Amino acid sequence: MSKLYLKPKPNLRDFQNYVGAMLKERGFEKETVPEVFMMLFEECGELARSARKTQKHIKAYKGKRRSEISYEFADVFIYILQLCNYFDIDLEKAFREKEEINKKRIWK
Repeated sequence: MSKLYLKPKPNLRDFQNYVGAMLKERGFEKETVPEVFMMLFEECGELARSARKTQKHIKAYKGKRRSEISYEFADVFIYILQLCNYFDIDLEKAFREKEEINKKRIWK
């Protein structure tokens, strides 16, 4: 039985901490950066396939049941947080700092 807990209204740091604890609990904390990147790209492909199946003008194989696109987004999110934890990046802080830079740019 899992002892993991994520509070009802988590912030981004809470998600990062949860993913760190989740990886330890499930025995995945020793995965290397190349391994995590490969899994992230695999999940991105699954997300793309799931998104493609929602588009009527794009041909897609309909033989398999359409996967839940929300779950594919969640998988990608988990691997991104895992990489942030590996590189000791506070994603919320990085997002806020980068957005301040972006606000000063001229977008055409």
